[in-house]
Amino acid sequence: MQNVTLVGIDLGKHSFHLHGQDKAGKAVFRRKVSRKQLVEFFATFHACTVVMEACAGAHWLARKLGEYGHCVKLISPQFVRPFVKSNKNDFVDAEAICEAASRPSMRFVTPKNESQQILSALHRVRQALVRDRVRTTNQMHGFLLEFGISLPVGHGVVKRLPVVLAEHQLPPRLIAILERLHDHFKYLTTQISDIEKELERQLAEDALGQRLLTIPGVGSITASLLASELGDGKQYRCSRDFAAAVGLVPRQYSTSGKSNLLGISKRGDKNIRHLLVQCARAFMLHLDKQTGCMADWVRAMLARRHSNVVACALANKLARIAWAISSRNTVFERRTAVTVA
Repeated sequence: MQNVTLVGIDLGKHSFHLHGQDKAGKAVFRRKVSRKQLVEFFATFHACTVVMEACAGAHWLARKLGEYGHCVKLISPQFVRPFVKSNKNDFVDAEAICEAASRPSMRFVTPKNESQQILSALHRVRQALVRDRVRTTNQMHGFLLEFGISLPVGHGVVKRLPVVLAEHQLPPRLIAILERLHDHFKYLTTQISDIEKELERQLAEDALGQRLLTIPGVGSITASLLASELGDGKQYRCSRDFAAAVGLVPRQYSTSGKSNLLGISKRGDKNIRHLLVQCARAFMLHLDKQTGCMADWVRAMLARRHSNVVACALANKLARIAWAISSRNTVFERRTAVTVA
């Protein structure tokens, strides 16, 4: 098997399916191994290119195989699917991964390091807790509304729920249910606050995160998420590629030589796109206090376009700035417009 140059791995929880092929693309071997056997196999195998889908466990395995001298590449599963031939099974998936990796125009995912994975895990936990808190708040609002009590929208009113219960005559069993939900709400709020403090501590030790904080409107949550997903930014050819990967560029539907641009594509990581749009809205909310070329550009856009369109356009600009800061090792510099006499 010394002529093997490319090995595709179909990842699983306990078993892994390998497909090896030579430089000409001819299949050399197929093998099913366990997790332990997989590590032992590549520890003694000659250096080659190993390709797998970017899914659960792929980043850890990429770092592990990289220690043995292999060139590891990760492919998004959506780009592998068109190369699956006929009926689907694990060996066919491994072969499709090799076929997709052989395409000269294929785009790959950069493996994350440990710190990036930990930051990503913290963000996913925080996101789940925020969803649970919103769900709990909506339950309390709904139960009170069924008994004729309408509260304003927001977490501030829920925090003073004991005062609301004291002002109205409600069944004791309902009060017990609401108090249980209120305790759960306070627990979730405490957990979210602790995670945000942990993110800020990790961000303080990250040089890239500190540089991303110099972008107007970008806070600690967005900066830490961008630092965990962007890395050095070398996986993107230019700033527009990163904005397109996040889904902040117009969706194109062109035919017969006619160019037709629609709304934003909404591809890629929904959480990054959501946070960048919120950063743009925060910048626009305090636009009267902002100075520089970016503020002047936003004012000019607001004079002729809707604020939602301007928010998406500004989020696109923020994504491009974030890529430039990460790839060029710079910080954001506020520039004032030059008036020509």
